Amino acid sequence: MAKSRSVPDLWMIAATLGILAIGVVMVYSASAVAAFHDYGDAYYYVKRQFVFALLGVGAMFVTMNVDYHAWRKWALPALLVCFGLLLIVLVPGVGVVRGGARSWLGIGSFGIQPSEFMKLAMILFLARLLSERQNKLTSFRSGLLPPLAILGLAFGLIMLQPDLGTGVVMFGASLLVIYVAGARVAHLGGLGLLGLAGLGALIAAAPYRLQRITAFLDPWQDPLGAGYQSIQSLYAVGPGGLVGLGLGMSRQKYNYLPEPQTDFIFSILAEELGFIGGTLLLLLFLILIWRGMRTAITLTDPFGSLLASGIVGIIAVQVLINIGVVIGMMPVTGITLPLVSYGGSSLTLLLTALGILLNLSRYSR
Repeated sequence: MAKSRSVPDLWMIAATLGILAIGVVMVYSASAVAAFHDYGDAYYYVKRQFVFALLGVGAMFVTMNVDYHAWRKWALPALLVCFGLLLIVLVPGVGVVRGGARSWLGIGSFGIQPSEFMKLAMILFLARLLSERQNKLTSFRSGLLPPLAILGLAFGLIMLQPDLGTGVVMFGASLLVIYVAGARVAHLGGLGLLGLAGLGALIAAAPYRLQRITAFLDPWQDPLGAGYQSIQSLYAVGPGGLVGLGLGMSRQKYNYLPEPQTDFIFSILAEELGFIGGTLLLLLFLILIWRGMRTAITLTDPFGSLLASGIVGIIAVQVLINIGVVIGMMPVTGITLPLVSYGGSSLTLLLTALGILLNLSRYSR
């Protein structure tokens, strides 16, 4: 194993803190109008985001200094706890319904989203399992089927909430880990086709998902219904032009674009800061993903390499889908933009995961 470096990847730290700073500013800009209307306090959302950002950065610096090998022994207990939470959240009267999904546990305004924790727990478990079974991965039955069965069970529980967006992110990042571990491309290709068929069945089984697909193909068929968010998002992105309307000057946040501080926060950023501001944010994400993949590639420990790949996969898949939705390239899925969108569970957990990735960077060659 390569000797531990004295400091973690400074590029990664700079990109993470840069994205986080932009996120806090944009949460205030995007939410101030709605917060004042709903709560009489324009700082309602940003105060909470700032607190969670501080907690998350604290957790990031803790995990950055914890030897990543320690996570190996906690991989299975973490997975079992998350499975338990996913079952508990489905119990009527216990799980809290928000946005049409029973995805939360908590009291009042405080809550956690177990599916967010499952994303990281699944990556930890798969990294441990596959690093110990790499020589069996070429066999579908004995090598690939067991991790896929566990992944499928977790995905099924998340879909019962239902939360397709989080499930897709977990599944996509997990498949990246399985691929990096050495699974055969032919097996993964066949599973990909089967997955597309299953996704089609899930979409057809729920009328609102089918409406999102038809709205994606032509949002103007239902401009006040299923196509409303896509149209309003493009109304925000388009006028932004090269330099934007100016920070705080968005028009779409005045009750035109629903929940602008969460799924569609990039729309507000593009409207206010323009192409230049959007490109800067995407450049920071690219730096973060690049340095993360560099860490995964240069690690000699299979467990560490797979763990790094999975954490980077969570970020990359989530960014790709969120931006794709905002610019009309994908159907609306309800996926937030990492480190930028408002949300306590996702923000603190992702910063914790990035701390693990930063610790992994200490051991890269």
